[in-house]
Amino acid sequence: MLQRRRTGRDSTGGALGYSSLAGDREAVKNVKCPSRMPYTSPITTHVLDTALGRPAIGVEVQLARRSADNRWEVIATGATDADGRITNLLSPGALTVGVYCLTFAAGAYFRRQGIATFYPAVAIEFQVLSAAEHYHVPLLVSPFGYTTYRGS
Repeated sequence: MLQRRRTGRDSTGGALGYSSLAGDREAVKNVKCPSRMPYTSPITTHVLDTALGRPAIGVEVQLARRSADNRWEVIATGATDADGRITNLLSPGALTVGVYCLTFAAGAYFRRQGIATFYPAVAIEFQVLSAAEHYHVPLLVSPFGYTTYRGS
């Protein structure tokens, strides 16, 4: 448990001290945070351009579901908004158990900015185990790397 924080001057300014976090905890309790963006789709995504440190606007995304005969069936398409999000891929209640794939047109996104990229597309396969849950699949992308995780 964190009890104190380091305070003082920068590396050229001399001595450093410590202060209690008790006042900080009280201040945090009183902060009014904006509510999370409401989502309607059971599958949502958020794309962040880590090279620029901001949302990736206008990234085309395709959502596909693996069929019983092991083929990919495109069930939705969209593009990220000004906050890098897509919250309307599927209608509420349209999700079923199965394997899905979000494919992001990373190459087209970087090409529009005049930036060469190693990844023309980023495909993220994931498994839906419960149709009653919400699945948020963020993508952190740069011209030469990407990462993803199951968000909330």
